[in-house]
Amino acid sequence: MDVKVLALVAALTVVTYAPPAQAKPISLVERCFCRSTVNNLPRSYIRELRFIHTPNCPFQVIARLKSNKEVCVNPEIRWLQQYLRSAINKMEKNKQAK
Repeated sequence: MDVKVLALVAALTVVTYAPPAQAKPISLVERCFCRSTVNNLPRSYIRELRFIHTPNCPFQVIARLKSNKEVCVNPEIRWLQQYLRSAINKMEKNKQAK
């Protein structure tokens, strides 16, 4: 058997039986969840809020609406800023009370 054919068969065998990679590609790991944000979302439409802060992306706010749809909310919205300030104040008061 020719050496080139033998090398090709060996390479194909290694590729076929190699375990699949478990890691995500870099392009998916570094991608931000929020690519665009909503600026005019009333609080009454929101069921829950999630806050995401990763090293590669700015502060992100994801709102789950009452219709179970998820949208990214602009963190600069006035009512959201007030909500965050009051939550931080409440946490600080709880720490001081303990």
